Amino acid sequence: MTLVIAAVGAKALYLMYIWLASAIAAASLSKSKGYGEKPGLGTGLLLSVLGPIIWLFVPPKDEDAEWHTRKPWVPRRKPKESEMADVGTARSTSGGADPSGTA
Repeated sequence: MTLVIAAVGAKALYLMYIWLASAIAAASLSKSKGYGEKPGLGTGLLLSVLGPIIWLFVPPKDEDAEWHTRKPWVPRRKPKESEMADVGTARSTSGGADPSGTA
């Protein structure tokens, strides 16, 4: 009688990837809602796929949490070069002190 262990190993590897991805997602959600990474990481590791789903329904801790300013599923927009030039000219024409401390 011969046992084929390699087939079980591939499935275990895929399940481990799912387990770790859910822990990362739950930690990210809990941090963005103002609770820190540790509660989300624990939830994601113990409850696997249910962890991120639970953190989607947990209310944000305070009004200053990142959750109110930027949703995690919306990608951040990089400023265009023309916008960066506008910021530079506005800073130089404002007449105020340079915040970086250089003149």
